[in-house]
Formats: sequence, C-alpha cells, structure tokens
Amino acid sequence: MSRPPGDAPRPRRTASGGSGSGSGSGAGRSGGRSGADKPAKPVAGRAGSGSAAGRSAAGRSAAGRSGAGRAGSGRSAEQPPRRRVAEPRRTADGAPARPARPRAAAGHREVAPPRRPSARPARRPAPRRPAPSAPRSIKLADPRRRLRLVTVCLLLVFAVFAGRLVQLQLLDSDALAAAAGANKYVRVSLPAERGSITAADGTVLATSVDAYDITADPTMFTPESSHLPDAPEQAAALLAPILGQPKEKLAEKLHPNSKNPKSQYALLMARQTPAAKNQIADLKTALTKQTDTAACRAQVQLLKKPADKGGRQFLDAACVNPLAGMFWEQSTRRSYPAGGLGANLVGFVNAEGTGTGGLELQYQQLLAGQDGHSTYAASGGRRVATAGGARQDPVPGTDLRLTVNPDIQWAAQRAITDQVANAGAEKGYVIVQDVKTGQVLAMATSPGFDPNDLSSARADQLGNAALQDAYEPGSTAKLMTMAAVLDTGKANWDTHVEVPNTLQRADRVFHDDVDHETWYLTLAGVLAKSSNIGTIEAAEHLGATQAESNKVLADYLDRFGIGKPSGLGFPGETRGILAKPEDWNGSQQYTIPFGQGLSVNALQATSVFSTIANGGVRVAPSLLAGTTGPDGKFAPAPAGAQNRVVSEQTAKTLTEMLESVVTDEQGTGNTAKIPGYRVAGKTGTANRVDPKTGKYSGYTASFIGFAPADQPRVTVSCVIQNPVNGHFGGQLCGPVFKQVMEFTLKSLQVPPSGSEAPNLPVDWKP
Repeated sequence: MSRPPGDAPRPRRTASGGSGSGSGSGAGRSGGRSGADKPAKPVAGRAGSGSAAGRSAAGRSAAGRSGAGRAGSGRSAEQPPRRRVAEPRRTADGAPARPARPRAAAGHREVAPPRRPSARPARRPAPRRPAPSAPRSIKLADPRRRLRLVTVCLLLVFAVFAGRLVQLQLLDSDALAAAAGANKYVRVSLPAERGSITAADGTVLATSVDAYDITADPTMFTPESSHLPDAPEQAAALLAPILGQPKEKLAEKLHPNSKNPKSQYALLMARQTPAAKNQIADLKTALTKQTDTAACRAQVQLLKKPADKGGRQFLDAACVNPLAGMFWEQSTRRSYPAGGLGANLVGFVNAEGTGTGGLELQYQQLLAGQDGHSTYAASGGRRVATAGGARQDPVPGTDLRLTVNPDIQWAAQRAITDQVANAGAEKGYVIVQDVKTGQVLAMATSPGFDPNDLSSARADQLGNAALQDAYEPGSTAKLMTMAAVLDTGKANWDTHVEVPNTLQRADRVFHDDVDHETWYLTLAGVLAKSSNIGTIEAAEHLGATQAESNKVLADYLDRFGIGKPSGLGFPGETRGILAKPEDWNGSQQYTIPFGQGLSVNALQATSVFSTIANGGVRVAPSLLAGTTGPDGKFAPAPAGAQNRVVSEQTAKTLTEMLESVVTDEQGTGNTAKIPGYRVAGKTGTANRVDPKTGKYSGYTASFIGFAPADQPRVTVSCVIQNPVNGHFGGQLCGPVFKQVMEFTLKSLQVPPSGSEAPNLPVDWKP
C-alpha cells in the first residue's frame, strides 16, 4: 500500500534541541514537494544500496543539524545556506521509500516523534550495541610545580631558623647568658660506708645500716604553692609524732629561709630509720588519694578564675596534701646491735655520723673512709641528665677488731652494775687484762648507756670513767712501794717491821685504818694487813735521806707507768697526777708510798699488777687486735711495747706476798678467794677527792688481783667510787673480783692451780 507524497514520515527529534528537529522537518517537507512535482524514477536493483546511502545521508544530515543546533544559539540575522537534502528513495512500484532514521549524535538521547495513525503497526527498531569507549589515558602532574612547592617550604624553614639564630645571638644574647648561669655543675658528696667495730670473736658492736635523710622543699609550702595559709604548721603537726621532734621546730624549717628564700632544700632529720621513712611515705600517699575527688578537682579549677568571677585563692584542707613537699634521701645510720655492751669503749657518733666519743672518735679517720663525689649539670635545682658529669666512687672505711671478749665484757658489766646499785655508789668500773699480751679483755663501767638512744643518757654517763677518772688509788699503790724496796734490796719479805698505832711525820700524824697496839709484822704482813705506817717506814729506807728516798720511789712509779699515758690513746684518757719528787710537800712525801697524794686511772692501776704477774715486765695495754681494710685483708695490730720494771725474783716474791693478802686470816682480801685457784691481790680504801670541790669527800674502794698466782693469766680490777653502804675495798670489790675472775677463768678454760699457796708469815713475836 502506497502513501501519498504528502504523508512522508517525520524524522524523530533528538536530544540536541529544536534546531536539529527543524532541519529534519524541512528535509521532510522538501522531499514531499519533490515527490509531488516530479514523478519518481524507478531504480531497479539498488534498493539496498540506496537505503544505505540514505542512512549515510541521514547521518550527515543529523550531523549538520547538530552543528546547526550549536550555531543556532548565536547565529546572526543572515541565515547560513541550507544543506541540500537528497531526494527520497522510492520503492519498486514507484512510491516514495520510507526515509532512513537519522542517527543521533553522540551523547544525545533520541526522542521518538509522534507518529501518525497507520493502518499497520510500526516496526520496532532493532537494538543497537553501544559503541566501544576509547581507553582512558593517565596524565602525569607537572614535576616543575612540585619542585617549586618543596623549594618554597624549605626556604620558609630556613628563614625561621635564621630568625631564631638572630634572636639568640644578637637580640637575646645577654638574657640567655644570664639564664645559662643558672645551669651549672653541681658537686655532690658520696659518703663512704663507715667501718664496723667488732669484738675479738667477730661480734658486731657497731655497724652502719640503711637510713634516710628526711628533707623538704620549702618553696612548696608557701601559700601560693600549697594553696593553704598554714601549710608548714599542718605538715609539722603530722611529722612531729613520727620524727619525735617538736612541731614548732619542724614548722620553722618548713618555712622559706629568710636568707635564701628560693632555696628548695631543708634537712628536717638526718639518718632516720626505714620505718620512719615508710610512715611518712604511706601518709603522703594516703593524703594524695584523699585529694583526688571530683569536689577537689572542681576547687582546683576555680583557682584559675579571678575572685570576681567565683575564683578561689585557697583550697579546703581536705583537698590539699600538706606533705606534698616532703622528700627523703638514702643514707646510712650508725647502729649498735649489742646495745650497751662495751658502749663506754665503742663510743658513739653524732647526728652527722661523725665519731664523737670512744673508739668511734679515736679512729674517726680510719673508720670514715674517703668520701667520693659526683658532678653533674643542674638547672633550676634539677639534674640535667643529658649534660654529662663525673663520678669518683667512695672508699669504704676500715673495720676494727677489738681485743674485747664479749662474754667477759658482759659478765664484768653485770657484776659492777649490781654492786654499784647495792653500795649506793656514784659509779664503778671493772677491767680485765691479759697479763702476757697486755690486751684488754673487758672494760666495763656503771652506769652505762645505750648508744642507740643517747637522749636517755646523762652527759656524765657518755664517757669511759675507767680511763677518764683520775682517782687516788689508796692501798693498791703499796705494791709499787714494796716493789721498790725489794728490788733495791733494802728489805725482804720477812724483814721485821714494828708498826706503832700512830706515826708523826712532818706536820701530820698518820694512822692505820683501825686503832691498834703496836704490830710486829713482817714486810709481807705490812702488805697483807695494809698498814699505812708500816709502808711509810719501809719507804724511808729507799735512800739515805728522805729526798733520796723520794727520788727512788718516783723512779719506780714512772717505770710502772704512773703519771704517763697508758698507751691506748683513748679520747679523754687521763694520765693521772704525779708531781716531781722535788715538788713533794712535807706530808705528800709520806702519803704517796701508801697511795694518797697521787692520782691514776683504772687501767694504770691494773697494769701495775699485770706487770708483777708477767714476771716484772710491763706490756703496754692494747684494745685493738687488728684492722680489715677495704681490700678485705686483715692486718694485726702491733704488739704492745715491753719494758722491765723489776726483776723476775722481785716479781715472784711480790706475788707470794699478795697471796697472803687473800689467804691469810689477817689479810684484807679474803672475800676474793676462788676455790681451786691461787689468787694474788690487794685491797684499797682511799679518801676520795670530789672533782667538783677539789676536797676530800667520801671513799674510793678497790681490789686488784691476778690468777692463777702460780701461772698468772689474767688481771681483774674493781673500783667503786663514793659508796654509801660500806667503803672498804675488800668488802665491796672483793666479791666483784671473785665473780668476774671465776667467769673469766672458765671462759678462757684456764686449768686450776697445781700447788698450794706458800702462806708467808705476816707477823713475828718480839
């Protein structure tokens, strides 16, 4: 069925707009007119070709329409020439062929035009495959732009550095130089560990243990830093029970120093125990946890606000830790594990750890060692860890080993302490000495003290009275007079001596301790009965004149060590008092032979008896057995110097005479007897010089002896000052001697005597 020429189909509109559609419509109208005016010429066999050509022309027409559409938006009044449209194809019967569907331009969506009603349905166009898209290419960024950006950044960095250098070197150089002055090297001392002091068997008498120095930063206790108006007082109230110090004293240290208000260091207490430090640390931690609450944190935030905006200057007491500025530094503290055992010998140290009494003072340099030091950079009171420094390690002190036997020392202290209490005496002392070596095995005083608690001791208890007291020995000094008489050959033990009840010499009348009729005594009896008058008579025979006798006696006293240091070098030791013989006054030249008018210390008196026990050879007393240096090697102390005082025969005779003092019924030392052992000794009862007034007041009771008399091993001396319940030496000190000597002989495992005492006759019948 053929269509009229005027019914040619319209081309479909495309998405390119109305201009393309208009062009297609024009072409359709042109084709219609051509078909009406001129009959179509049949074209045989070219329908397919013509159709393809038509489609190509339609495509070109669509392209033209697209270009026309683009140009349509800005074309001028003069229209461009229209593109010529090809004539429509015709079918075999001469009817015009259906025009080819124009191809839509790329990127445009085809819009179907309205169709006219037709007798037959329109063909459905066949689906077309989308045209393959061209591969996308990656375009690289321009490297020159990146290089320019990096260069600009580097220039900015270098500019900042250059500006900072200019500021440091030129603008702020003076201020920085001043600030650098605060950065300085600090030299801190590294204390050496103090050497220990041990007894002969290794028992520790003094050692150093860990301790802590309790310190504070006063700048943290100011109202501005602590946010408390009375932080020092609150902290002091908490610390006082722990440190045992008045809170007023502690509060004063916590306040900034008026001379150096910026000081960040204050030493509250040195060398405190770890327990005290732990108490403070625990309390500080507990207070810190107490302040960590929401309410306290809110108050802290208000500190940053001004007062007119609800800010605060201080915090509530519950929100502040008054111990925040407390610190501690590790140190060492002197400890005395044996307590008061040998304290009068060992001595003590002060709060700074320096020896202040006894052997601690005497061997201070040896015990202290050599402190080291550490040097480091500090800024604002804090260490700069990266600034380097130097360190010299300390050299530990030397350990001392004493000659003291701790068991014998304990027995001596117990015995003298009990007897001083029983006698109501002011004080007393006991010394035990090895007669062969001169070593002091014990030296006890009463009352004593505990060096761990010096606060509970009186000042007069802190010394060593056995070495520091100078007292008149009384009758124990008669041994030296008898030694001079026997050694010079002026008499023998059995020489007869007639002893009257009184004796007038110079401006004085002399008596014995008891009134008596004339005694007829041997020289041994004079010593056994401790007759003052008999001793004066014996001493007068030492020279042709009294002056010569004085010189001879003074020479022997000097040999025995009277009036000279004992050799220990103990701090505060007295050398006693012995005037030159030419200075002895009228009465003194008669009192010195029986022990009045001269003064000794207890060790000097003990050494006299040890000299006789050692066969007449004096060995200088010693307390130090040896030392152990930082290298751990033990170096024994040199043996005491020896010198002969009297002959061996004289010493033997004197020993037998001293035995009569203990064994004879008329002797004054019967209380010193020890079953199984021969004992040689002498009692002493002397008028006591009051050191405060310088006048005679009270008595000095003493007993000194050695055992076994046949093979002497040790000497024991006992001295009691100013007793109230009795005053005779045999009565008060005889039992102490026996108790200590028995214990010593058993401790040293000394065998009993193998023979009986000679029991020399003490009197004669006229």
